Amino acid sequence: MGKGCAEVILFILLIHCTSICWAFLPNFWSRVLTLSWDSYTHQYMTEQALVNVTMETLSSMDGFQKDTSSQAGLGRAFWQTVGEVVSANAAMDFLSSTRSDPVYHFDSERVEEATQMLRDFWKQTILLIQKKEYEAARHSLGQLFHSLQDFYSHSNWVEMGQYSEYLHLLHPKEPAVPVAPEDTPTCAGCHRFSCYNNLLEELVRGPPQPLLTTGYFSDYPAKPKGKCSHGGVLDSSRHQGAEGGINKDSTSPLFSPHHYLHKKAAQLATTATFRVLRDLRDEVGPKSFLRLFSVQQPPALVFVIDTTGSMFEEITAARMRVLSIVQARASNQAPGLPGTFLLVPFHDPNVGPVLETDDPDEFQSFMENLMALGGGDEPEMCLTAIQVTFLLTEDPSHGVRERDVRKRKRRETLSPDRFSVYSSLSSLSGGMTIFTTKRDIHKASAIVEDSTASSKVTLFHAESEADSSHSFTVDRGVSTVTLHVAGKLIQCVLSNPTGAHQSLLSTAGPLGKLDQSEGLYRVTLLPPIQPGQWQLSVTAHGPFTFNVLGESALDFLYYFAVEANETHPGLRRVEGSPVAGVPTFLVVAITGLPSSDEATFSHVTLLGTNGESLQKVLLNSSSWSGEELVGRMDSVPRIPFSMRLSGQDGKGNKLERVSAETVQPTHVQILVLSAPHLLSGHPSVVLIEVFNHGPARLFTLTAEDDRGYLSDVKHHRFSIGERGSVRREVELRMPHSTQAGQTVTLTLTVQAQDSPDSNYAVVHLTVLPEEPDVSPPSCSAMRVESTCPPQCSQGNWTVSLAVKDRGHSGLASVQLAEGQGILTLLHEETTGRTENPVTQLHDNATEGHVSPLMQLQEETTEHQHNRHRTRLGHRAHRLEKARLVHGEPPLNISEWARRKPIMVQYTSGCCAPQAELLVWDRAGNMRRCHLIASQQRALREKEKNTAPNRTVHTFLTLIMLIFLGV
Repeated sequence: MGKGCAEVILFILLIHCTSICWAFLPNFWSRVLTLSWDSYTHQYMTEQALVNVTMETLSSMDGFQKDTSSQAGLGRAFWQTVGEVVSANAAMDFLSSTRSDPVYHFDSERVEEATQMLRDFWKQTILLIQKKEYEAARHSLGQLFHSLQDFYSHSNWVEMGQYSEYLHLLHPKEPAVPVAPEDTPTCAGCHRFSCYNNLLEELVRGPPQPLLTTGYFSDYPAKPKGKCSHGGVLDSSRHQGAEGGINKDSTSPLFSPHHYLHKKAAQLATTATFRVLRDLRDEVGPKSFLRLFSVQQPPALVFVIDTTGSMFEEITAARMRVLSIVQARASNQAPGLPGTFLLVPFHDPNVGPVLETDDPDEFQSFMENLMALGGGDEPEMCLTAIQVTFLLTEDPSHGVRERDVRKRKRRETLSPDRFSVYSSLSSLSGGMTIFTTKRDIHKASAIVEDSTASSKVTLFHAESEADSSHSFTVDRGVSTVTLHVAGKLIQCVLSNPTGAHQSLLSTAGPLGKLDQSEGLYRVTLLPPIQPGQWQLSVTAHGPFTFNVLGESALDFLYYFAVEANETHPGLRRVEGSPVAGVPTFLVVAITGLPSSDEATFSHVTLLGTNGESLQKVLLNSSSWSGEELVGRMDSVPRIPFSMRLSGQDGKGNKLERVSAETVQPTHVQILVLSAPHLLSGHPSVVLIEVFNHGPARLFTLTAEDDRGYLSDVKHHRFSIGERGSVRREVELRMPHSTQAGQTVTLTLTVQAQDSPDSNYAVVHLTVLPEEPDVSPPSCSAMRVESTCPPQCSQGNWTVSLAVKDRGHSGLASVQLAEGQGILTLLHEETTGRTENPVTQLHDNATEGHVSPLMQLQEETTEHQHNRHRTRLGHRAHRLEKARLVHGEPPLNISEWARRKPIMVQYTSGCCAPQAELLVWDRAGNMRRCHLIASQQRALREKEKNTAPNRTVHTFLTLIMLIFLGV
């Protein structure tokens, strides 16, 4: 590629990226896409605040490690929770329900609404922590951070000369700065990329005092004349008076007209994030604060025990062993955070009640009171821990024991594959299934203890059906290496890097100490452990499993991602399983390695179930500097795989870590489009979209919740065309007795009926306390069309809107207060159809829209025409219409809305270029929705400039590939 061509491509790419971004950049890879390397991102500010306040809190607490000079000691679980907060923050820029809503981003002078939402996020986070619903609390906190940080970039706070945070946002008693009224101009015109001093004097100095404003973005809500725009190339509102913009999202003048104030805005946003975390710590207490982020937290211990009557001896043995493990955990762990314990008793045919506690004494008391409850068909006991490892006290190869034969003399013979569910679960999670007896349970359950320390890492994991040889690497940073081999071995030889070897079938040897029970070999390597490549050669009867665990702070986390380029550039995390056969990005985060360590990481190897290499994924940079590493997978394997990270330490010695869980590729995906908060006594709807990346087929969608609040059937059957999609809604109804702070976990599973393809999505919902509804409804433009020629009498303009209620009372009525056109409201025909009317209307209003997942698939196929035919088929449902014109009374829409958005369409002649829609909710709150024909023309020009989505996507991919060096 010639230099001139490359410059043109990069310039066009930069032009596009600057037009679609309108917040602090979401994450590190947004800086790559916008070529603004020195910009502060949401991810960077959030991580810096979380790490520093956590270290600060840790240093003041008794019972915790005091090495506050290194972040490596925070533990893998800490970095995982940080990733949850960062992901929730970035998702505000990626989710269809939030990315274009000005209230989430302090845009369009929606300061009061955004401030109220910030305070709601704060109250919600506190409530969830008090209820020990930590995962939901982290999600709420990430959302709070995003909006809070956006305030400093999108408002004129920095331009006022402010050097401290705006405390009123989260502290109502602190002084407030008035917001500029709707009819007050705020900006002067600016016709350059860099807009200096374009804010009007009274906005920054008064008199009598400065006024607060935030920039308008795009075309809805309509920007009043003289107001500030967000700004940036191809932001359509920046062409309207006042031209220009004020955002400080990045250091790029093409992207941010006030780029020269970016670092000041980022510093204030970071300081405000610090303050929130310190206030949070003071509110909930330092111990709960550290628990929220799993600081120095060992993995959870989960024990599942069969309490049927035939299990008395096994329960006694298991109970004693469990108590031993818990006592060891309590004594070995620092007194600050012993970890979480869960006990799941089950007996025919019931499961539970489940006990969860972080108090070892409470857990031991519960275990000591555990009794056999009688009944049951099968004397099985399982004890499970991290990496789901099952210990089964009946070996299926030995058949049914004599006393059980007598007990079941009239019962059916047990199926030989009755333990397959345990084998499948342990295989997927990287664990083991071990058949043992009550006599050997003490030896066998030692593997649980091997897996429960927070510093345990996996060096190797493989499952094999035949004789084989395996190698693994032990680096100098690893200590206390333990090998687990489960299966019926004929011969098993371990060799170290110098060639010394030992048979694992003998009782002693030079390399390791052997603990053996039937079906299990546990070898602890003797110190000093020789670093380098070790070898294990196995001859066995039937399948066997091989695990190698070491003690080390160095580990890694990963997720799959796709490009997101609707409103913000970056990599959006793919929830659930990745799509087989298509390209995707693998994002890797290194944990437990000090920034001063000169380690390098070059690639990740995708491994088959037997440990064989399937694909090498090169990472973007060989030097780890604290940023996430990214590699592009040309094609996700179509078979299950695990991962091995490879690199070198500062002296050139090999580093390897393995993620033992199995990734199951699929051809079906679930995308959660909206997940509302729950209110006691009110229904709520979760809107999802199911994508089929394969041939046309039938699917079953299963919805389950842990509270029993689902209001409709749990199974939905439908067909999806080749590379098509459908939308569905799942409704939950909260009883009036539901308590605030309760969380509801909704699990959605989609399964193809003619193939093993399946996928899942987990939605965490929170019940909020019901307070007076003071939030007016909102209007969002979904599609605009304009054919307005110079002679206005010869053309029309049309806008399609989604109208929704922000509070909990629901939509009530609409009225056309101004305009000479026709307002059309569309809703589903009352014939018992199960399709979602909002979905169909949205499809009608956004024809040609391609979601990120669909866009990823289209990039690798030539079947766009099939998807188009599928979408047309999905729109074939009949809809009722209601029409309004100016002068008619408000139309009641409460029965149509059912706490969901409704779609409206306004069409008018070009000689009547303005209209106003009034929307009320049931609490009496009203929203004025302004429509202006000139803005529709601006948007039409924007659409012409950005029409070739495939070209844009190709440019984004190109810059990725250039940076990755592929």
